[in-house]
Amino acid sequence: QVHLVESGGGSVQAGGSLRLSCAVSGYSYGSGSMGWFRQAPGKEREGVAAIWSGGGRPYYSDSVKGRFTISQDNGKSTLYLQMNYLQPEDTGVYYCAADSRPWWAMITDNGPLRAAFGSWGQGTQVTVSS
Repeated sequence: QVHLVESGGGSVQAGGSLRLSCAVSGYSYGSGSMGWFRQAPGKEREGVAAIWSGGGRPYYSDSVKGRFTISQDNGKSTLYLQMNYLQPEDTGVYYCAADSRPWWAMITDNGPLRAAFGSWGQGTQVTVSS
C-alpha cells in the first residue's frame, strides 16, 4: 500500500515561494504517475501538476503553468512541488497523489486533471496573503 506524507506548507506573502515535499513509501508500481492537487474552501479538488515515471512532459494546470515545477528525486522516494510567484488564489490544502495509470488517462476532452488517483496523502496547508 502506498503511503504519502506531505510537508513544506506554510504562510507566505504574494510573490513568495514555497517548496512542498511528499515522502513516498510502499510504491510498488512498476510504473505510475505522481501528482499534486489542491483544494480551497468550498471548491472542488483541483489538479495542479503530475508526472509519469516513464518520463515525458509533465502536466500543469493553466493556473500554475510557468510558476510551479513538479519533480522527483532519482530514487523516486520524494516528490516535490516548487511554487514561485505565489498568489492569494493559490491558497488551499495541497495533496500528493499516486496512481498506476499515466496521468493523461485521467484527463477527458482536454479538460483538467481529474482527482481520480488511487492513493492520497493527508494534505498540507498553503496560505498566501496579499
